[in-house]
Amino acid sequence: QVQLVESGGGLVQAGDSLRLSCAASGRTFNTFAMGWFRQAPGKEREFVATISRSGGNTGYADSVKGRFTISRDNAKNTVYLQMNSLKPEDTAVYYCAASEYGRSWYSSGYNYWGQGTQVTVSS
Repeated sequence: QVQLVESGGGLVQAGDSLRLSCAASGRTFNTFAMGWFRQAPGKEREFVATISRSGGNTGYADSVKGRFTISRDNAKNTVYLQMNSLKPEDTAVYYCAASEYGRSWYSSGYNYWGQGTQVTVSS
């Protein structure tokens, strides 16, 4: 079992940056690959980024590639999502997730989810 708590969301203007954090507790953090997903109002949850247990491998949705960076600090049991050049279409609730199986681009690949943090980007 692992508990995930996201933080760092907020209201920003287009072009601004935000860094989301997801703190994990419970089982050993470095046994999980991690991911970030987001869900905008009226839309399905979508994949944003994923990172391997060691942090050596990452993956991104095309819509955020080159603007967002996922990273992790296993000593702090935390995964981050650095979001630069934010756009209004990035507005969503952002969720972090933990996977016992490895990196995945699909929500079904994750065992545990946080409660989410709201990111709103105004134009």
